Amino acid sequence: MNLYEKLADEIEEAVRRGVFAPGERIASVRQASQHHGVSIKTVLHAYALLESRGVVETRPQSGYFVRESAAPRAARKTALAGAVASEVDVSRLVLSTLRSIRANDAVPFGSPYPDPSLFPWRRINQYANAIARRHSSWNLIDDLPPGNPELIRQIARRYAENGVPVDPDEIIITVGATEAINLSLQAVAKPGDTVAVESPTYYAMLHAIERLGMRAIEVPTHPADGIDIDALAEIIGRQPVAACMVMPNFQNPLGFQMPDARKKRLVELLAAHGIPVIENDVYQELYFGDTPASTLKNFDTNGLVLHCASFSKSLTASYRIGWAMPGRYRAQVEKLKFLNTLTTPSVPQVAVADYLRHDGYDRHLRQVRKAYRQRARIMTAMVQRFFPAGTRTSAPQGGYVLWVELPERVDSMRLYQAALAHGITIGPGYMFSTKNDFRHFIRLNYSYEWTAQTESALRTLGELVAQMA
Repeated sequence: MNLYEKLADEIEEAVRRGVFAPGERIASVRQASQHHGVSIKTVLHAYALLESRGVVETRPQSGYFVRESAAPRAARKTALAGAVASEVDVSRLVLSTLRSIRANDAVPFGSPYPDPSLFPWRRINQYANAIARRHSSWNLIDDLPPGNPELIRQIARRYAENGVPVDPDEIIITVGATEAINLSLQAVAKPGDTVAVESPTYYAMLHAIERLGMRAIEVPTHPADGIDIDALAEIIGRQPVAACMVMPNFQNPLGFQMPDARKKRLVELLAAHGIPVIENDVYQELYFGDTPASTLKNFDTNGLVLHCASFSKSLTASYRIGWAMPGRYRAQVEKLKFLNTLTTPSVPQVAVADYLRHDGYDRHLRQVRKAYRQRARIMTAMVQRFFPAGTRTSAPQGGYVLWVELPERVDSMRLYQAALAHGITIGPGYMFSTKNDFRHFIRLNYSYEWTAQTESALRTLGELVAQMA
């Protein structure tokens, strides 16, 4: 291979990998000569070859630029489709799915995130900018754990309005609900302990257990009633269980709202055995009914419920403001917060507190709930229309995800790969269990606006399912 051909291949590979974006200027002839240690003549030959291949184009008086069509969409999707090995590793699968959502033109059915266009992020950013201008330097001591006092007051006020008895002194601000869950788990269990979880369950809870060297034991979970309390009682009777982790409201991926009687029974069962329960309630404000759902905290008389939530699903995902109400474990969680991350950034806390105080959070939530309720109906109807016989869907009572059971012959990993090749992301069932119990299930996100593109993508997905079935 000639030297100029080698140089051209290196640049083309860099373009294919996204080092140089379409429309971006590449190094001048002189710069390339210096950087690669070759003659100007060699660079000119290489650039001419790249032009002939359609990778770059010249612009008079400006230089060489990557052509808009240099990284074909099909090539990008093919690369994404090969991102996960055939042997499923849940952590790698989740990371690959999250990365694939960022691909150009990818339809985000697999996204765990809500549609950001529904959030008042510009208004919250205005508050943050105003705060930054007012305070050229911020006293870090002000927002050491438990966090900003006004934000804590606003959160406590919110719970009081929703009928949940809360002591503001119990609230600890965290970096999103994920940190709240991790800190709570550290406070109640140690490496080697067994933690009971729903099955299927949200993968972030499995990650927390794995990262801390604990063992998850999966408990069958009903798509309308929640965790099987009798099965959990049987497990507790035959082996030590250090803690339980559940999502009683609008569970991800099933979308159910656990009935109050069952919430009360679950809390009583665990209290009888002295077992703490970590309640992930990040979707609590996204209910489809007329009134807010109760929480496990409503039925806790022993301080064994560690309640975790955030604003990431209802107000702003970018600021990652969460909190924990850890009951009798409050002192330990506060200490762990200090040891792990010291503080939660101050400006986002104050900006969110200012929004809650001044800007009509309830009005915003009504709009979001209405949008999600409508989009849930549309997504459910379209799955029933486009997918083959034998497909069944959950009936979400809130949140923004739909759990879909496919015909048994369909493997969700194969479907995941095939969908990526068409620029469509999904959440394969493998992500929601440490076992293979949900190999023919997928999770779909319906929070985004329904468009001709999303309808076409769902139709294509249904065709792929039909082929595999």
